[in-house]
Amino acid sequence: MVRTPSTMVPLGTAAPDFTLPNIDGSMKTLADVAGTKGTLVMFICNHCPFVKHVAGQLAELGRDALSKGIGVVAISSNDVATHPADSPEQMVREAEDRGYPFPYLYDETQEVAKAYRAACTPDFFLYDASRRLVYRGQLDSSRPDSGIPVTGADLRAAIDAVLAGKPPAAEQRPSLGCNIKWKPGNEPAAFS
Repeated sequence: MVRTPSTMVPLGTAAPDFTLPNIDGSMKTLADVAGTKGTLVMFICNHCPFVKHVAGQLAELGRDALSKGIGVVAISSNDVATHPADSPEQMVREAEDRGYPFPYLYDETQEVAKAYRAACTPDFFLYDASRRLVYRGQLDSSRPDSGIPVTGADLRAAIDAVLAGKPPAAEQRPSLGCNIKWKPGNEPAAFS
């Protein structure tokens, strides 16, 4: 399995807007999913072993964050022609099986992934109440077969800081996962 790190977008970057279909058939915008105290945007998919490894924690963290005023949304941007397990129909089943309490959106054009400079699954972007990036990086230090428990410690600490009105820790470690499965010819130029 290829390990791709997140791009570590500059802190303070504004959250790009989007309008994408949710698995329930409704359309969702950034404003629809944003929380009053902050917003967590996660790029995930169904088939990736890195996402499977943390999926239970994503559901738990999502419930916790939503209950505290942090909006949470997951977006799948993978090419379903090459990865049919990530199709919208399979996304419905995945969300039900995992108990995801947040919208799970499908980015068919991959333009939203490009706008966020998402590189891998999972890739996490936490914004404050003014929708400025305050955390990007790993959920925690656990990886498949690492023997380290999945706790969500890094991302939870960042969420707690946002809720307390403080900046998250300055030292942030990149997420690591499978690369986003870009459609042929749609690969972004190297993120700078």
